[in-house]
Amino acid sequence: MTHPLDLNANAIADGVRSGAFSAQTVVEESIRRARAVDERLNAFAVIREEQAMEAARRADRAVARGEVTGPLHGVPFAAKDLTPTAGDVTTLGSWTRGDWVPTETALCIRRLEAAGAILIGKTTTPEFAFSSFTNSPRWGVTRNPWNPERTSGGSSGGAGVAVATGVVPFAEGTDMGGSVRIPAAFCGVVGLKPSLGRIPMTILPSVFDNISHFGPLARSVGDAIAFMEATAGGSDEDIGSLPIGFDGSAARAGELEGKRFALSLDLGYYQIQPRVEAVIRHAVAEMRRAGAVVDEVPMGWTRAVNDEWFDLWCVFMSAFFGGEIAAHRHHMDPSVVSMIERGLAMNATAYKRVELLRTSMWRDMAKLYERYDALLCPTCAISAPPVTETDDDYVATLPNGRFKGLDLTCPFNMLPQLPALSLPAGFAADGLPVGLQIVGRRFADEQVLSMAAAVEARLAVAGLSTPSSAARDEAAIRLISTR
Repeated sequence: MTHPLDLNANAIADGVRSGAFSAQTVVEESIRRARAVDERLNAFAVIREEQAMEAARRADRAVARGEVTGPLHGVPFAAKDLTPTAGDVTTLGSWTRGDWVPTETALCIRRLEAAGAILIGKTTTPEFAFSSFTNSPRWGVTRNPWNPERTSGGSSGGAGVAVATGVVPFAEGTDMGGSVRIPAAFCGVVGLKPSLGRIPMTILPSVFDNISHFGPLARSVGDAIAFMEATAGGSDEDIGSLPIGFDGSAARAGELEGKRFALSLDLGYYQIQPRVEAVIRHAVAEMRRAGAVVDEVPMGWTRAVNDEWFDLWCVFMSAFFGGEIAAHRHHMDPSVVSMIERGLAMNATAYKRVELLRTSMWRDMAKLYERYDALLCPTCAISAPPVTETDDDYVATLPNGRFKGLDLTCPFNMLPQLPALSLPAGFAADGLPVGLQIVGRRFADEQVLSMAAAVEARLAVAGLSTPSSAARDEAAIRLISTR
């Protein structure tokens, strides 16, 4: 039988409020699944059993007393080990933080808790969230639920596993170059990089950074919408946050009839695995059958996009974490140290000139939006690679001139005002999930979510979201949640 935890977030809250089941029943099962999944896949840095169960008891007492409750009353969720939560060891995947226990909780998490959601644990991240592979000096390797020999993606890799295995309906992640969308694609869940400023970014030393986003990893588009309803909206804690709310009803009102999409399989320069391309093309064919117009368009971008994003990322790392090298180099990830050193050597004028490329990219996208509602492309160029590989294995120009890149996500951190969502599009021939990336007009988060919801519904009807028998065997770990 379906457990209440397997309902969507709003249905869980409705059930708790109505007395159909208790918050304690839901949270107890969430904790049980978290422990079982963590043993196999290493998705959690902290599991908050005592605190979460006490919050569930309070939630049930509030219902019994007839108190007003929030829209996510009793819904369990997870937060990333990068994000401070009061009273919990928060390590950023690094030994450099010791056993730091913050005294304040980040605004994004406070808003979820104010809506009634219950934090059950902190999920794994690579050191300082630097990588597309969740493998940190502090916590080790986080594995993919569809094949434990493959990566979960990064840097919100533990979050992707927690959602994919049914531990929680949604989890908080952060996205500076694809860190929500990459694990969403590799784990087969929904991942949204909202437009810059839709959710206040309050956990960095600087509130003027412009590539960083909070965002949900969720079992469905509906659960991503529930996350956005609770967390979006301006705050003086982040000067760059937008003083606008979030319209959940508009986000849920999706249809494909008459929508116009531009499709670029490679953004002009990526080498795309044939098995990934096949899944994307099947999904696009279903969109066309549902009445959408999808035109394949040329993109004139080059690997300079990735190279110059990497320059920004290295400066980010050196500015915010460069002070750790002197005392902690010996137990930091060598790739982090290398990035910090590269950032420290960066010429300020060259750094500023990255904006010229970003401007050119935006002008290309602005022209595209004159004709189309959104751009479609794969979220990642490949299905989840082995856990033994690293980002360095995916930075090369191949003999055919194509870029051997892992993800197609970081280009849209160069254009942070554009919402970008990874939607499960189906399963590749190797039994692993493939994500379809939908990139919308600036600040049009509700529109992107509504289109994604319509695509999600269409793919479910077509059966494209169903894994092959081989994938079912590899995904047996998911059954751990019902044993």
